[in-house]
Amino acid sequence: MMQSDKKEHTGLVLSISTVILGVIVGFSSLLLSLFLEGVEKLFLGFEETTLVPVATGVWSGRRLISLVLGGLIAAGAWYLLKKYFKPTVGINKALNGNEMPFWATVVHVMTQIFFVGTGGSIGRELAPREAGAMLAQKWLDLLAWMKLDRLDQTDRRLLVAAAAGAGFAGVYIAPITGMMFSVEILMKKVDKRTVAVSLVMSVVATLVGSILKGFHPYYFVADTKFTLILLPFVLVVGPLGGLLGAYLRRAFQWAEQNKAQGSQILWQLPLVAGLTGLVAMIYPQIMGNGRGTAQLAIGTHSSNLVYLLIFGMLAKAIITSLTIKAGAWGGTLTPSIAVGAAFGAIATFAYILLVPGASVSQGAVIGACAVLAASQQAPLMALFMIFEVCHLDYSALLPLSLSVALSISTAKLVK
Repeated sequence: MMQSDKKEHTGLVLSISTVILGVIVGFSSLLLSLFLEGVEKLFLGFEETTLVPVATGVWSGRRLISLVLGGLIAAGAWYLLKKYFKPTVGINKALNGNEMPFWATVVHVMTQIFFVGTGGSIGRELAPREAGAMLAQKWLDLLAWMKLDRLDQTDRRLLVAAAAGAGFAGVYIAPITGMMFSVEILMKKVDKRTVAVSLVMSVVATLVGSILKGFHPYYFVADTKFTLILLPFVLVVGPLGGLLGAYLRRAFQWAEQNKAQGSQILWQLPLVAGLTGLVAMIYPQIMGNGRGTAQLAIGTHSSNLVYLLIFGMLAKAIITSLTIKAGAWGGTLTPSIAVGAAFGAIATFAYILLVPGASVSQGAVIGACAVLAASQQAPLMALFMIFEVCHLDYSALLPLSLSVALSISTAKLVK
């Protein structure tokens, strides 16, 4: 085959693979979302919405029971998975060519979603990303079996990374964020090919993932149009949010490095889940991926809730770290948003004493963006994630961009 024909064939395979994987990963994310809903209805008897993100309306004892049962079942599933299945492979190792075993990954992914659905304090975004990466590998194996795989190692790696980002996009209905996750965090490479493949796949996955629920904000912000009144606020909250996010990142890293091994998970995870349940009896927003705490911070208008927000911020950071330490697997993006939103709202109530017209919801969003950028070391992804999941007006880009820039610069001071 001539060189030009080979390049044309490679480009065609890459283009077709991008669209097909977008559809496959989108349906995977859709099924995971439905599974989460089913678990929440079964264990907690509620349907999650933007304005009701956690089970606040059920008997407090049911929240405790749900978490205890969820911790026991998830601990047993992860223990058996590690003992009897092939070892699971993370996304970064998959990018380097390590094979993600199909059934082990499926069980691992579903256990993550199940645990979050019962109230476990951990992010749900890792599961669809891992599912997407695994499905991309299986698609590449199919191409090889059909003798159609003429992609080089760089393109194969790109498809796996793009599929991981598309998995996120399909769940959170955030295509630009999915693309940024692939480009900024996984590939660490910005060029036309990388951006095009990642963005197209995330857009397709978003369209498929939105089939049942449509396009709705994940966090509801009443005041979506930002004004310059918050710029002095950003100059202070941006750096402070960077420090908070950096230390939060260190806490998550410590928990990951000291994660329960072997049979330790059988008692540590149920114990932490029970602790979470006890907290949830009086503070339901501790449950799940942090959406409850974030929405409480974004939606509050009363300074009487400052002490509750302080408690929620500290509790979410500590309980999520302990959950990871106890052996649970999951994401840290949305818990970081929860901590940041609470911090931002608290800071805004202090700012209002000087500038009465400031919006608490916008201050919470700015705080969330600053903490997320530092905790994930991904400024662009943090910026566009907050912009997309909150359905903000373009006027938000200036204060959010400034908060991200100050945050990521300050975070470098924490080694």
